[in-house]
Amino acid sequence: MKPKISLITFGVHDLPRMLAFYRDGLGFPTHNYTPGDDMVMFRLEGTWLGLYPREASAADAGVSSEGSGPGGVVLSHNAPSKAAVDGVFAKALTAGATALKPPQDVFWGGYSGYFADPEGNRWEVAFNPFTDLT
Repeated sequence: MKPKISLITFGVHDLPRMLAFYRDGLGFPTHNYTPGDDMVMFRLEGTWLGLYPREASAADAGVSSEGSGPGGVVLSHNAPSKAAVDGVFAKALTAGATALKPPQDVFWGGYSGYFADPEGNRWEVAFNPFTDLT
């Protein structure tokens, strides 16, 4: 097995709302999407993000769709500077995200903040002065 994550898929309750957040709000480009499709895919740099109805996702895996939120999963976006972190964070809030922790200097020497998308999936936006992850 390659040490690689090819696609991250969120099982979502409100597909149109989540599509609008990621496509229109954050500017993620869709891939082969036609209105009315059950699956939305966004081609990102290095991986893909998918949105799929939560109930259908649970049924496919043979598990219950009850419960909410992503558990302990956090997606991270690394930016090249503190100013870029602030810009991404502001864009997410404008698109409908909820601020969880505003960007700030952090204990490990970097700069980061956290937001949640409209269904509570957590994102960290960070500047790492020690390792270029952009």
